[in-house]
Amino acid sequence: MPLGLNAGSVLDIQQNPMVLIDHEYRIMAANRAYRDAYGVHADEVVGKCCHEISHHSPVPCHKRGEDCPHQAVFNTGEAHEVRHIHYDHQNHAEHVRIRGHAIKDQEGNTYLGEEIIRLPHREEEITCGELRMVGRSPAFMRCLHHIEMAGRTDASILLFGESGVGKELAAGAVHQFSARANGPFITVDCASLPETLFESEILGHERGAFTGCLGRKRGLYEMAHGGTLFLDEVGELPLAMQAKFLRVLETGSFRRLGGAETLHADVRVVAATNRHLLEMTAQRAFREDLYYRLAAITIDLPPLRERREDIAGIAEVLLERIGKSWGGSWSLSKDAEIRLGAYDFPGNVRELINRVRRALVMSSGGEIRAADLGLAAPNDVPVAPSLDRIRRMAEIDGIRRALAQSDYNWSKAAMLLRVSRGTLYRLAERHGLPQVR
Repeated sequence: MPLGLNAGSVLDIQQNPMVLIDHEYRIMAANRAYRDAYGVHADEVVGKCCHEISHHSPVPCHKRGEDCPHQAVFNTGEAHEVRHIHYDHQNHAEHVRIRGHAIKDQEGNTYLGEEIIRLPHREEEITCGELRMVGRSPAFMRCLHHIEMAGRTDASILLFGESGVGKELAAGAVHQFSARANGPFITVDCASLPETLFESEILGHERGAFTGCLGRKRGLYEMAHGGTLFLDEVGELPLAMQAKFLRVLETGSFRRLGGAETLHADVRVVAATNRHLLEMTAQRAFREDLYYRLAAITIDLPPLRERREDIAGIAEVLLERIGKSWGGSWSLSKDAEIRLGAYDFPGNVRELINRVRRALVMSSGGEIRAADLGLAAPNDVPVAPSLDRIRRMAEIDGIRRALAQSDYNWSKAAMLLRVSRGTLYRLAERHGLPQVR
């Protein structure tokens, strides 16, 4: 052994499946838990590349856009945790959480110790009502990992994403991953909440609080006690309502409208927006103190055009769900899958749902064809990147140039970009750039 010790025996101390990988991606050892979990002998995996075994891919996962523990650990020497999809020897896919650690042998050589935590089936299908989060793309897996990690905390979370990306689904996933999963999940649509009804709806009211009020009503905040309150489109809250709500979030205490008793509720808040709240704070359209109260953790939800390989799978799930309610069965033809994958879906999942429903109406049989979708052929679609995409690509290009210019010294790169090192790390991680913890 290059390690100068019996690596297999050392790894056997670990209860979870674990493999030892060198800098050339070769598996040097696999512990007993790994061999038992995947039904393989050591000689079937040792000496082979980790991406060939786990991903059934001829190239490392970072070359396919995934967050790669191998890259992170060998470049930074720090532990790294990600969520991936692995395949067993029978080609069955499963969600796994991977913890990568740097391990050194007696001669000072570094190896990647990759601990594999196999997730139960229920964590592979995050549901919210009748919908569920579906995807295997690198962008989706990165986002799901961030959601899971954030869900384990009790901090407030702010979800960013374009209209229709599934922010309520993501908020529901945060709730399911949290210790509050058995508590209530209450949604507030801030865009449709009239200012005159804010206190009554959110905080509740006592009998006689206003004309026509005949009884006591518990507010949505109180109803979320022990669970999660989801504030959808929080950027639409008028300033007066923001001020009222900030005090509640800071203390957890409130009074029902018309009441004298101070009440308390233990609530975790998840908010979502498709607006640039920091720009709104500069314009005094959103309270800065409320922003920082909500944004203890921020998560960007990728639009469909950044996870094209997931679109056909989402459409199949929609066909199955709609088919059950309509009393039929449909599937996608290959040309329909290609047409869906080539379309940008500016309306994201919400638009995809409408396209699928249209296709069901237009189809003449049990198979959905490209023509049924009502989408222009790829050659007919004008290439015009959205403003958000232009901004995103400019940020990515700027980060890459600064890193290259500073020889990948993150502190120097941050100085070139005139941001803090922490901000640079967050931006790079947001865009899925490698070498970031």
